[in-house]
Amino acid sequence: MNVPHNALILVCDGRRATLYRNRGRIFDPDLVALESREQENPPTREQGTDKPGRFPDPTGSRSAVDNTDWHQEAEDRFAAEIAAGINRRAVSGDLDRLILVAPPRTLGALRKALEPQAEAKIIAEIDKDLTRHDPAAIGTILVDHS
Repeated sequence: MNVPHNALILVCDGRRATLYRNRGRIFDPDLVALESREQENPPTREQGTDKPGRFPDPTGSRSAVDNTDWHQEAEDRFAAEIAAGINRRAVSGDLDRLILVAPPRTLGALRKALEPQAEAKIIAEIDKDLTRHDPAAIGTILVDHS
């Protein structure tokens, strides 16, 4: 894959996000971190303590409501916050080309929250979790990705 000079690379999952800029060449990227964010997101069992609600149904019995996955809700909210930052960069003109790297579920949440102006800047999407990789390894993976 080509990683254009000055392209932004967003590497994130539901808890961590780092935005890099490629200061290197197309096939020899030099990723420099511009900003990083991490959120605390304990498992659902530690976030929600109430039993799921119940409601009457037409037959006169009571039906249970599904448990809320608070952990996933927090991950989706985090992805929306990251997307809002990307949207601001697209509007301000600080975003020319963008590569998204995230697990499939996070990619979906990002896509849902990106404005058309930011979506138009996406040149590649990679459905992998590379948040724990160093910038040099991420650059190598991007170049080797077909």
